[in-house]
Amino acid sequence: MAEAHDDPRVFLVEPDQRGVIPLDRFHIPARLRRTVRGEPFQVRVNTAFAAVLDACAAPAPGREDTWINAPIRRLYVELHQRGFAHSIECWRDETLVGGLYGVTLGGAFFGESMFSR
Repeated sequence: MAEAHDDPRVFLVEPDQRGVIPLDRFHIPARLRRTVRGEPFQVRVNTAFAAVLDACAAPAPGREDTWINAPIRRLYVELHQRGFAHSIECWRDETLVGGLYGVTLGGAFFGESMFSR
């Protein structure tokens, strides 16, 4: 993590609590399943990792700065190239409108950041 996008330092954060979604009991409601499978969205995996990372780092209403700085970006791109970081992307009419990226370790996926437009 970094204090801001222009901060050259990187530090670790150890949260007291983490959200865990047990995948063996994960349930997607039927309406959401239809929305994801149908129009107007297309869900893709690992087709625009850097674009998702950059969109997560972009300023947004209520968040003018980001914890994703240049060293963190380089590290996550390298993790992606090595097969350890992945992106889930939501597309509408060939435009990236949402997504998340994270890291896999064993059988777990750790979501790091997400965005939506």
